[in-house]
Amino acid sequence: MAIHFSESELASRRDRTCARMVEEGLDALLIFRQESMYYLTGYDTFGYVYFQCLVLKADGSHFLLTRAPDLRQAQHTSTLQDIRIWVDRDGANPAQELKPMLAKWGLENARLGVEWEAYGLTAANGRRLEAALDGFAQMEDASFLISRLRLVKSDAELAYTRRAGELSDAALSEAKRLAGAGADEGEILAAMQGAVFAGGGDYPGNEFIIGSGPDALLCRYKSGRRILSAHDQLTIEYAGVYRHYHAAAMNTIVIGEPDPLHSEMFDVAKTALLACEDALKPGNVMGAVFDAHARTLDEAGYRKHRLNACGYAMGTTFAPNWMDWPMFYEGNPVAIEPGMAFFIHIIIVNSDTGVAQTLGRSSIVTQSGAEPICNLDLSLITR
Repeated sequence: MAIHFSESELASRRDRTCARMVEEGLDALLIFRQESMYYLTGYDTFGYVYFQCLVLKADGSHFLLTRAPDLRQAQHTSTLQDIRIWVDRDGANPAQELKPMLAKWGLENARLGVEWEAYGLTAANGRRLEAALDGFAQMEDASFLISRLRLVKSDAELAYTRRAGELSDAALSEAKRLAGAGADEGEILAAMQGAVFAGGGDYPGNEFIIGSGPDALLCRYKSGRRILSAHDQLTIEYAGVYRHYHAAAMNTIVIGEPDPLHSEMFDVAKTALLACEDALKPGNVMGAVFDAHARTLDEAGYRKHRLNACGYAMGTTFAPNWMDWPMFYEGNPVAIEPGMAFFIHIIIVNSDTGVAQTLGRSSIVTQSGAEPICNLDLSLITR
């Protein structure tokens, strides 16, 4: 069976979730986030693009409602025993099929927590769910109940996260090997992703970002490739991924003689990254990390060219993105604790000059502070 955690660890996670449900007065959770299903049972699929729901009662009993293609997927990758199938047919309404199942489990007039913020629960399916359970039970938003529990990771999870950091380094090594005048972005991208696969890793939660020339100022993936020129800039954001645990990193590689502004912006980005990592320690809140980012860039004259966030949690995430909750932004009150993992990115995009500079890496929070797990060589990369 392809389960990456012991049954005792998975059971402990379910116990903690149930305890939190009791604290919040919930009788059951209707779980739609794939990350939550993986966390609680090991269930590994992309079948969440259709309606599927993991129901967890406060007493620990649970069942999965999904489609036929995921029956064997759930049997093979999870500890789930009670797997129920809704049938594909014209006019199928799995939310309506869920209602009698909940009734049979004594959940009529119950308080149900719902993971409303879930990529698998589309607006259309959410409306069907509300219609099906209208007057049946009281539904409350519990979108982040499990996400909060996932923030502090077990030793097994941290081992996977550190391995992801090693795969992130392997991807960067390929980019450094291939980048240069005349290099094809497509070949660089293929080699980076190939290094992760060759190391036993997985697909990332979202596409690697790669852009050169004017596109080096972008911080999203876009279709289309170009050949690097003799004087160029190449921005890459990538992640090592192992057992779905991510360790993201980001760099701008300078092709040819660096523009003086590239060097200046790199020095500022490095100072900001180290300041953020210094703030990434138990006793601080996430807003303090953003403050270190903003203060450093603003004092250096880059307020106009920075973003309003500087990273986010790293964990086990599924498509369409690898950004886990929560994010570094002004005033975020979430407390930083040992066992958490984060990606801090410093992105300076100077649209006035067309010059970009980025620098970022992932860290695990220890009792003493941030432990970087990828891209430990903080120097301007030139080719």
